[in-house]
Amino acid sequence: MGRGGAPKDRNDGPERKCIATGDVQPKFGLIRFVAGPDGKIFPDILGKLPGRGIYVAAERDAIEKAVKKGLFARGAKKPVKVPDDLLAEIERQLVRRVVELISLQRKAGKAVAGYEKVKSWLQMEEAEVLIQAVDGSGRGKSKLSTPHYGHYIGWLTADELGLAFGRQTVIHGALASGGLTQRVVEEANRLKGVRKNEGGKGHPKG
Repeated sequence: MGRGGAPKDRNDGPERKCIATGDVQPKFGLIRFVAGPDGKIFPDILGKLPGRGIYVAAERDAIEKAVKKGLFARGAKKPVKVPDDLLAEIERQLVRRVVELISLQRKAGKAVAGYEKVKSWLQMEEAEVLIQAVDGSGRGKSKLSTPHYGHYIGWLTADELGLAFGRQTVIHGALASGGLTQRVVEEANRLKGVRKNEGGKGHPKG
């Protein structure tokens, strides 16, 4: 496994260098930033905003280092303004992206929620990814195991998973292989790197 839990052998595009760590890695393990016309630094989670891209590893320490040492200005090759809530904005955007991707998988029939449905998918080996709310009951979560050679996502809240599955709250979810599942794993791993204490509660299993 490579940085952020993504497969090391994946080769689907150019690599970029992190301005904080100096490491070169595929773009899906980094966060792209751009400087707006006013010089304000903005996270470009989807990687589509115009302008010179500045890349930082999807790790909280790397982003904090880039802010503290003024590395964004060096990357942009001009004076920039870094918002005080930059990390919070990155986290908000990543949560929204993960929720959207899970929702799309649900609509495609490749995601289920609820203990019994998830348990059934795991038993039938339909599930590639087990998702459990970070603020869910530890006892309940311990009854389900990560699929063999699969992935575990355990740093989203029950409310966030509820948004993804069209419910008020969700504790247990699962994703089948194919479709956008690999993207969900990649985006969730970027969130894991940025989110302080992986949500601040509980401990992921698996």
